[in-house]
Amino acid sequence: MQRNTKEWIQYGSAMAMLASGVAMAFASFFLNGGDLKDSVLWYVSQTLVYAGSIFGVGIYVQSKWSEVKNYVDGCLRDNKDDDESK
Repeated sequence: MQRNTKEWIQYGSAMAMLASGVAMAFASFFLNGGDLKDSVLWYVSQTLVYAGSIFGVGIYVQSKWSEVKNYVDGCLRDNKDDDESK
């Protein structure tokens, strides 16, 4: 299994959920004569929340991980410079 398989599964499921929500909204709109039922709107909102959480959490974790990595690299670089100057 590749290293980024988990990310592809997350992004693929988020895109599939968005596509299903949009498809259901269009189908409901055209089949019901321009009337959207509450259950369809609820499903569309849930797909938006799911996709937003997948994309938002992924971006947040990547940004925080890069901050931690930069901090640790800076600390290691400072310690290496101190050891060389002695």
